[in-house]
Amino acid sequence: MFEDFEVSRVQLDEASVFVRHGGEGPPVVLLHGHPRTSATWHRVAPLLVRRGFTVVCPDLRGYGRSIGPAPTADHTGYSKRAVASDVVEVMRSLGHARFALAGHDRGGAVALRLALDHPDTVSRAALLDCLPISEHLSRITAEFATQWWHWFFFAQPDIPERVINADPDSWYRGDPHRMGQDNYDEWRAAMRNPDVVRAMLEDYRAGLTVDRRHEEDDRAAGTRIRCPALILWSLRDDLEDLYGDPLQIWRQWAPDLRGHGIDSGHHMAEEAPEALASSLADFFAGRPG
Repeated sequence: MFEDFEVSRVQLDEASVFVRHGGEGPPVVLLHGHPRTSATWHRVAPLLVRRGFTVVCPDLRGYGRSIGPAPTADHTGYSKRAVASDVVEVMRSLGHARFALAGHDRGGAVALRLALDHPDTVSRAALLDCLPISEHLSRITAEFATQWWHWFFFAQPDIPERVINADPDSWYRGDPHRMGQDNYDEWRAAMRNPDVVRAMLEDYRAGLTVDRRHEEDDRAAGTRIRCPALILWSLRDDLEDLYGDPLQIWRQWAPDLRGHGIDSGHHMAEEAPEALASSLADFFAGRPG
């Protein structure tokens, strides 16, 4: 995976971030979702390099080979604000004061927070298979609670760790053919690490508490994404089924908006890398679409 990419570890005040980076040209950072690592981008990142971009793929705080702080009762150490600050510092350490970014799933929530908190650093933002957390929570239905029950299970104290760590191979299932063997092996190793499991659960606990409050504060203050935004969603996932056109919701957060569906299941970087890379490359290059 990631031929000709370099691997670095960036030591920050509260986190130690593992990052892959390669290519030449305008910088782009790709943020993975749950329960993946930066390896999920192994088919997309080289395609973006070939299109003339510098590509940076970190493991989010506590995920994969990145290390986060000890959890606290208020979950702020794993808030999207904290993780977004990690990304800004990692990019600065690599010499990039301004960059484009794409975030998938939980990484999309980080990308949203980064664009809202650090608008001068973000040139363009692509948000994949996600809505603002507060928008999900304001639309809870029986269907949402049934399909997305894990949000509320993960938020419980202690019990999820005990359940998942008792048999992580059964809890987290992946297909090495669909994912790619090296990506699968890296992901599987991470899922067997109780510290990673705890950090991923803290991500969700923060989502239902501090992250929600931050987003609600932004809505009340009228804070919006200032840069151009691209919304992509998997046509064979449930986002459109639950909410209709995701663009209708995202327009409240991003005035300069475009987007479309991708013919894929949820993990579009692994299942539809060419279509995803093409959409991202055109958007990051400023081409109309």
